[in-house]
Amino acid sequence: MNRVLVKSRILLPSNEIDKTRWSCIACDQYASQPEYWRKVESLVGKSPSTLRLMLPEAYFSESKTYIPKIHAAMNQYIRSDLLAPAVDGFVLVERETSCGTRVGVVGAVDLEAFDYFSRSASAIRATEGTIAECLSPRLLIRSGAPIELPHAMLLFNDPGKTIVESLYARRQALRPLYDFDLMMDAGHIRGWAVEDADADAFLRAADSLSIGFSNPQYLVGDGNHSLAAAKRHWESIRAALPPKAREGHPARYALVELVNIASPAIEFEPIYRLITGVNPIQLITGFRQRLKTLGIPDVAGNDLTVITRAAHLSFGFDRHPLPVLDAFLDDFVAAHPPARVEYIHGAETLSNLIDNRADAMGFLPRAFSKAELFPTIRRLGALPKKTFSMGEASDKRFYLEAHSLV
Repeated sequence: MNRVLVKSRILLPSNEIDKTRWSCIACDQYASQPEYWRKVESLVGKSPSTLRLMLPEAYFSESKTYIPKIHAAMNQYIRSDLLAPAVDGFVLVERETSCGTRVGVVGAVDLEAFDYFSRSASAIRATEGTIAECLSPRLLIRSGAPIELPHAMLLFNDPGKTIVESLYARRQALRPLYDFDLMMDAGHIRGWAVEDADADAFLRAADSLSIGFSNPQYLVGDGNHSLAAAKRHWESIRAALPPKAREGHPARYALVELVNIASPAIEFEPIYRLITGVNPIQLITGFRQRLKTLGIPDVAGNDLTVITRAAHLSFGFDRHPLPVLDAFLDDFVAAHPPARVEYIHGAETLSNLIDNRADAMGFLPRAFSKAELFPTIRRLGALPKKTFSMGEASDKRFYLEAHSLV
């Protein structure tokens, strides 16, 4: 059997480290809110932190300055034993979120089983299209990194809750690893080691779930770009390795958190579009013209809301509006510099960003139902970029565990 999941040696911060300051949110959050990251910087101070080991999207424009410092911090943390092997196998994770208690398992997946191209037939598949400017800094970081810190979350469909949830039910029999509050009021997190016979049983359960199901077995719910960068990095070094060396090379594997899409704590939130540097009247006129060209009725509805500082409009569609909307915005931005698109979590955040700008407007597509996800990907391939988010921004995965790449 070509196994997608494998046991891995997982690194954790030493017991002396303040884990609240150590663990910070995924790099793709609060990209339009640098004030969030300034608060994190103030909270962390000089304490060891994953903040030093990652680059927030808010600072991607400064990647040439940050990336050498990130690699230096990784090496220094390893030399100082601030990060050390803690688990051979997997980590069971309990996370309090705004949607309830989310349970997952952190483990390694074989990147040979992952393909981020839209129409792939791989066992692990991207849910959304990739954005070149989001991929490049991640690839530069990974190419020189001795370790990785995961924030990708892979979804699998287990309606009977036979895998992760059954493991969670017997968590008291597992070795505890961490138990602390996350920074910035993001909830509480606990973890347990899944090793030896427990790890083998988990692998067997995961294998049995995949029998009889067509690919994909797993979909990337969060962290599409980070996992795509990991795949690109592996491809860049694989060709130079002899066949035997490829089998166990650490860069072939990536740490992820596996979560059951059937969990009540998994809720899909829409990701909104903020357009700046535009004349709102010109943009909405162009959008209505695009609808007319495509033969789409220009009718009010609940599928897409458009807001400016002065007005709210609504549109109805007979399908999800994002394919039409994103194609239009891509064309409009290309033809109207300095217009640009940013991706925003939360309607209130979007509204606040627009309130103070006459040259900005927002597009709020309806939520994408999680019941649509696996059937849609199997039928049509990857969704448009930034189609959905799993929960609120503060519910996203925090960097905590690590995995050696060398």
